[in-house]
Amino acid sequence: MSDIKPFTISVPDQALDDLKKRLSLAKFPHDELDGAGWDYGAPLDDVKRLTAYWRDAYDWRKAEAALNQHPHFTTSIQCVGFEALQIHFIHQRSHVADAIPLLFVHGWPGSFLEALKIYKPLTDPGPNSSAPAFHFVALSLPNYAFSSGSKKKGFALAQYAETCNRLMLKLGYNEYVTQGGDWGYFITRTMSLLFPENVKATHVNMDHGERPSFLSNPILAAKHNLRPYTSREREGFARGAWFQKDGSGYRSEQSTKPQTLGYAFADSPVALLAWIYEKLHDWTDSYPWTPDEICTWMSIYWFSQAGPAANIRIYYEAIHKWDDPKTRVTRDRTRRYIGGGVKLGLSHSPKELSVLPSSWTRTQGNVVYEKTWNEGGHFFAWEKPDHLVHDVRTMFGKGGGAYNVIKGKSGYPGARL
Repeated sequence: MSDIKPFTISVPDQALDDLKKRLSLAKFPHDELDGAGWDYGAPLDDVKRLTAYWRDAYDWRKAEAALNQHPHFTTSIQCVGFEALQIHFIHQRSHVADAIPLLFVHGWPGSFLEALKIYKPLTDPGPNSSAPAFHFVALSLPNYAFSSGSKKKGFALAQYAETCNRLMLKLGYNEYVTQGGDWGYFITRTMSLLFPENVKATHVNMDHGERPSFLSNPILAAKHNLRPYTSREREGFARGAWFQKDGSGYRSEQSTKPQTLGYAFADSPVALLAWIYEKLHDWTDSYPWTPDEICTWMSIYWFSQAGPAANIRIYYEAIHKWDDPKTRVTRDRTRRYIGGGVKLGLSHSPKELSVLPSSWTRTQGNVVYEKTWNEGGHFFAWEKPDHLVHDVRTMFGKGGGAYNVIKGKSGYPGARL
């Protein structure tokens, strides 16, 4: 008997009361410099304003009811060598018989929330549309939101990828495609590396790659050396340089001492708010965040089943050696993985954390689709959902580079809800 069960988000009243009490007792720094703006991090006035809104005006029960309008489920997934975890996910099957199974994988500091703007148009393109349809799955990664977390050391990229693949197989999707950014980029790339018999194509909205060499990529190297950088590419390099110099400190701490940060996140919702809100501001393309959006985003982290600090451990696990170094999957290995038969689609945004020339990003493998947008940032599915829907439809639609990538699977009758 399947253990896939419908799931309703229901935060206990006690947890809500505790949050409001902690917000009411918040102590703020008083030594912000005049004219500091965003140079030193999240501005004091902004954090005070959002804290007050979260405490006094924000209605989690209203947000919870809205979230529960979406198709939530949970099931048990167990990776080799680890305990069974309860995994939360959204699953919407399309009414179109030959729809393509698509797994959306979020990153940090994102969540399943990012999928909510894109899954309906992807599952139902409309009666007169020639666009492809998708059976849509978006999970809360282990240690995130309403999924449980592992208590064992070493739950790294291979295990996140294994969790995702086991979920899709359990739903009856033996062949499927993926979409992701941030950690979703690394996890879906790991899935392509480990499970190419299941993952037939992946689309990513995060730039990676390296300067092409004549030894490994002679055609790309020739294009790179013969053509001067465009203004967009120069601006992209500047964006990447800014991130490395002034925006990546969080990564060093989360990759080395995540437990130390965890005490602040578990004790203080204001600390969690300031830490993540800074990224929502800096990593987007002037996206007009509303207080309700921010508070819902933060509340999902604060009320997460594994706790508000467990999610950052992926940074540590992904770079430390827990297993055979000859076989383990690292961030660098996913970036340099050529991809074999797994087709790759790329979407480029000007406010991503790394913005690279096409000659660099195409070194990643069998790139069959590429689109450069003039707007958008790191949280692409949330900021520019129409852009992402367009790219996925085009990549997998008739005439697209991944058209008919999954054959002979009409309807996926074995898929289970």
